[in-house]
Amino acid sequence: MDKELRSYSGEIRAEQREGDVTHIVGYGSVFDVLSEPMWGFREIIRPGAFDAVLGDDVRGLFNHDANFVLGRTASSTMKLSVDSRGLHYDITAPDTPTIRDLVIAPMLRGDITQSSFAFRVAPGGETWYEDDDGVIIREITQVARLFDVSPVTYPAYQAADSSVRSMNDWKDAHARSLQTAINEKAARERVLDMLNI
Repeated sequence: MDKELRSYSGEIRAEQREGDVTHIVGYGSVFDVLSEPMWGFREIIRPGAFDAVLGDDVRGLFNHDANFVLGRTASSTMKLSVDSRGLHYDITAPDTPTIRDLVIAPMLRGDITQSSFAFRVAPGGETWYEDDDGVIIREITQVARLFDVSPVTYPAYQAADSSVRSMNDWKDAHARSLQTAINEKAARERVLDMLNI
């Protein structure tokens, strides 16, 4: 299964509401913001990319670790929504010593400030192109599966084999197309030379 992870800094916070449980709220992804360079390309997620997966059974995990479940959409302990900024989540945090010590306390201190999401791109849900500065851009317009959103200690930019493979496929197709155009031009020039035109 090709699962990719992406993270964003400064997008989460723990909210302790008087007389209520603690909530972990933030954005798993923001729209129309070009990522930092990763594996030879930059990425941008467009509005509407998550529309088809908001009904998925998505987990709220700490550091993408299935041993630390913070919430889940199927049990209504996590709510997902999309607004003009991005993919928003609100997790009703478990009131356990482990979660308080490992997640909530460090978030309240400002030690955990990043949020991440695990996903799979839909077939045809990405476009690759080169911008005016020669930077390769991956534009994601549709996610096929949203696995989890997670407060994270470190950015989750792990080797995303599927995105690198997809970029390499695009580069190969681009190079073949360019070589075909060069060969066709050379063939036309030879025909014109033979005809003395």
